[in-house]
Amino acid sequence: MRLFIAPDKFKGSLPALAVAQAIARGFQAVFPEAQADIAPIADGGEGFAESLATALDAEWITLMTQDALGRPIEARYAWKAADQLAIMEMSAASGLWHFKPAERNPMAATTYGTGLLMRDAIARGAKKILIGVGGSATTDGGAGMAKALGYRFLNDVGGDFIPHPGTLDLLDRIEPPADLNLPEVVAACDVQNPLLGDRGAARVYSPQKGAQPHEVEALEIALRHLADVTAKSLGLDCRDVAGAGAAGGLGFGLLAFANATIRPGFDIVAETMCLDERIAAADLVITGEGRLDDQTLDGKGPAGIAARAKKAGKRVLALGGAVTAAAENSGLFDAVLPIVDRPMSLEEAMANAEPLIERAATRAARLMKR
Repeated sequence: MRLFIAPDKFKGSLPALAVAQAIARGFQAVFPEAQADIAPIADGGEGFAESLATALDAEWITLMTQDALGRPIEARYAWKAADQLAIMEMSAASGLWHFKPAERNPMAATTYGTGLLMRDAIARGAKKILIGVGGSATTDGGAGMAKALGYRFLNDVGGDFIPHPGTLDLLDRIEPPADLNLPEVVAACDVQNPLLGDRGAARVYSPQKGAQPHEVEALEIALRHLADVTAKSLGLDCRDVAGAGAAGGLGFGLLAFANATIRPGFDIVAETMCLDERIAAADLVITGEGRLDDQTLDGKGPAGIAARAKKAGKRVLALGGAVTAAAENSGLFDAVLPIVDRPMSLEEAMANAEPLIERAATRAARLMKR
């Protein structure tokens, strides 16, 4: 039996590689002769860089940068020297995971630290930067990132200032750096939200980052002003592009200030990891993530794996920490199995994700053997 095991992470408890290894152990306890091809996957969110770094055998570059509130931190990105390719996640520097709920401050949070990662890759000679744009603590429209790359944000008397949502009302014009030599930049993004409006960065995502109702509207106003001044200063209006609202508007910032293109993160992962060829060689495809729900079905990694497997005529098993009726009845998966095997709290399940996943895989294998 040839298994192709391609799960996403179980968020907050286990990275995708550890999930895949636990599934392999569980199946091989019943089918010791089974060959397991392991491919930890991701979309544009957390785990994107690790998935591609593993597939490409890239090295990790670690440097000092800053988190979304300006505190010094270490962060890393993957580097494939032979291709002069940098692979990074904005969440490494500017992610929400750095903050306890009480520390979140969306009116001050900035993507400056992400810009420092990009600047380091550019100085290293990168010809291409792939950047995953999920998991952000920010709603600054990428202004901080642009500042780190050398853009000047000027008020009405020509004074240069540090841009973040609380200061963007001062913005009168933006000047690009004279010597910025940008490589190809690709934003890996699996949402279609524009920058502004009811589906935009502020109204949809900023409450998850700690924004109170009055702050949501202040952030909307700040982002609209940034888009207006960007259009006036640079002749670019990217506010309505699908994905511009991703990561608190970093999608917009990458489009406007780094001449980026936006692509679905899972498509990038699928191409880089040769997923179609590996699926075609398998007898059974296994995927999963921490929660299989409506969001899973809306283009996330396990849905992408399942769609490709179905196209190849392969059976698909999905494991989830939690499984909704929508995911179970979607028709994407031949079988869906929750990993929890007895009543337990969410905290207990997350703390014991690895053995629970392994046991669930063993149960599935035993059912197949009957």
